[in-house]
Order: sequence, then C-alpha cells, then structure tokens
Amino acid sequence: MKHSEVKNSIIETASFLFYKNGYNATGINEIIAEAGIAKATLYNHFKSKEEICLAYLKHKNVNFLSDIEKFTAAKPKRKEQILAIFDFLQLFYQDKDFNGCWCIKTVAEIPKDNELIRSEIQTQKNDFITLISQLVTSNLKNMTKEEINSLSRKIYLIYESAVGESHLHQKDWPIQEGKSLCELILK
Repeated sequence: MKHSEVKNSIIETASFLFYKNGYNATGINEIIAEAGIAKATLYNHFKSKEEICLAYLKHKNVNFLSDIEKFTAAKPKRKEQILAIFDFLQLFYQDKDFNGCWCIKTVAEIPKDNELIRSEIQTQKNDFITLISQLVTSNLKNMTKEEINSLSRKIYLIYESAVGESHLHQKDWPIQEGKSLCELILK
C-alpha cells in the first residue's frame, strides 16, 4: 500500500473509533489493531495521538463542508437553500452511525489548555459559520454585513443546538424544531 493510502487508512480508522467511542476511550493500540498495521507504521505517519486527533477533525470537517455545500446548492434558491442545512442534518441524524457533533464530543474530552485541538475545532466552527454566511448572502437581499453576520451566527447556534439535542434525546424533534425556529428568523 502507498504511503498516502496507509495514512488515509489510519485517519479513517481513527475517525470511526473516535467518533463512535470518544477520543479518550480510544487507545493507540485499538487504532493499530483496527487498521491492521504495526505500531511503527502508525508512528511513521503520526507522532502522537493528538496528531491523529487533528487529522480526524480535519477529515471529518472536509467531508462535512463538501457534503453540505453540495446538498444546499442542489436546493431551490432563497430561504429553502438556507433551511436545507437542517434537511442535511436530518439525513445525518438518520444515519445508523449518528453520534452527535465530532467537534463538541472532542472538545468535551480534552483538557482546557489543549490549544492545538481547541483551535482546530474553533476554526472548523468558524468555517461552518462562513458557509452559512455565504448561503445568507446569496439567498437574502438588502442586508448589511452586520445583519448577515448576526443572522448567520443565530442560524449556526440553532443548528448546533439541534445536533446536540437530537443526540441527547435520540429523537429528531430538535432538528424539526430548529428548522421551524430558523424559518421564523428568516421572515
């Protein structure tokens, strides 16, 4: 297997395990066993569990942003395209492996002073707010930059709440209510 294929295999394996079981509950030996590699191979690609975690977070985010952009772009313009983020979340929730937000799960497990992982998560959340801002900008007219920023952050907070609460309750009503609440603020 090529160097990049092995690295991707490690990242995909760690991603599955971290998301399913949590960062702290997943050990290096478990990643090695699940990936079917030697310990030296893992350390040839990553110097630490923290480096693997950063690769996991980036892997999840790249896929998420790409998928949600494609999904929303395929919807009709105007409010429907903005509200489509909740439809995307609904599909994500229905996936058998849904386990909430990988960022929030990870940040809840790391020490407060782990700036490297915390910074990556903040960057990812800001990337999502930027995506929402782009949807707002291209679908709603006559708004100032400040209004766009404020509305985008509000939509982000509703979305994040829907993710967390649907995971907590193991029901999709938070997603439906989040979408409904978002509709109200888009009027």
